[in-house]
Amino acid sequence: MRHIILFLLITLSSSAIGQIRINNGSFEDEPSDATTPHGWFECHELTTPDIFPGVWGVYGDPSDGDTYMGLITRPNNTWESIGQRLTQPLEANKCYSFMVDMAYSKTYAGYNNPIRLRIWLGDKRCNQGQLIYESDLIDHTDWKTYLVKFTTEKPYTHIILEAFHDESPVRYKGNILLDHMTAIKRCGRA
Repeated sequence: MRHIILFLLITLSSSAIGQIRINNGSFEDEPSDATTPHGWFECHELTTPDIFPGVWGVYGDPSDGDTYMGLITRPNNTWESIGQRLTQPLEANKCYSFMVDMAYSKTYAGYNNPIRLRIWLGDKRCNQGQLIYESDLIDHTDWKTYLVKFTTEKPYTHIILEAFHDESPVRYKGNILLDHMTAIKRCGRA
């Protein structure tokens, strides 16, 4: 019996090694406009994320849990971004990965165009030290899961999710919906 308990403890602890939990990765909170989900903070001037479904004409189901989050871009060259301190630092020169579900809404109170998601790492609150991911335009209304795989340039303690326009010089009203961001894992680990 003792050997079985020891085996289970080693197995469970080794599977958690290399994992960094995201605080509220499914953006669970009370649906409302201009509300940053619990566990996250605003990183860009004029950031007022929305928690769905049920506001601004967005009523689709979440991919995970009860709610999801929306970020927007504006024609005056502003956009929204949120961040959080990681539960443990990322090590320098290591490969990591995680997944996040993305979609967009055709009925987001006039912010109805597809945009992209950029993800940054930083060494302090809202610091954009390393761009680790930039999606294509998210132009589908159904949820799709995206793999984010990256190698760190140095140790980082924070992550930032940023809505961003298309590459065109024209800035416009757009939206991206996010849900089910998984724990960050070291590459090659289950």
